Amino acid sequence: MARIASLLLIFAVCLPHIAAAGETAEAKTVMTNRGKLIFSDAFGSPLEKPWNVAKGAWDIVDSAVQVRELKSDHHGAVARRALPVADFVAQYSFKLDGAKSTTFSVNCPQGHCCRVSITPNSLVVRKDSHDHNRADKAVTLGQQRVQIAPGVWHTLVIEIHGPELLATLDGKTVAYGSHESIAVTKSNIGLTVAGESASFKDLRVWEAQPNSQWAANKEKLLKGQ
Repeated sequence: MARIASLLLIFAVCLPHIAAAGETAEAKTVMTNRGKLIFSDAFGSPLEKPWNVAKGAWDIVDSAVQVRELKSDHHGAVARRALPVADFVAQYSFKLDGAKSTTFSVNCPQGHCCRVSITPNSLVVRKDSHDHNRADKAVTLGQQRVQIAPGVWHTLVIEIHGPELLATLDGKTVAYGSHESIAVTKSNIGLTVAGESASFKDLRVWEAQPNSQWAANKEKLLKGQ
């Protein structure tokens, strides 16, 4: 009986970290630790509030949302939802099927804040220009050349803590940068697609907690860049 009780206790402790059926497992973080889950969306059904679909076509295909830019919009496809926190960890799966690029975009009350950009051959982290202010220009903080196979699901983890922004692709490719303008309370996040098409599934966002190993991890990361 004691053995059974011990096994049940272990299961109860591990349960929050076990992916639900069909859900992508939690990928390893580098800069932060995951805290409380803020929200999750499998993207298996049409987007509705609190999502705001501003541009593009967002269709459910094979239990994921397939997104394409519409020429009539004269703008890339974009959908956003509120996220009034300063620091967070986000993870989702994506698949490129002809899209020129896709981004995970973060806004703050002043306008655009930062983003992670993906093209078929690159992973980029960038500080954005607030409302296209000429004195506040966009800055590429980190960039990695990487071939991203089309038609294949990939996992992206984004970590934001204070002024630092880090993105990890498929647990291997890391882009990192830091800028003081990132250290603000955010207002919303968005997914964008330029061209046709890209698909998304299994988006989850957690509060970000400090990682005691970050100083050592950062030293190794910067040496490798």
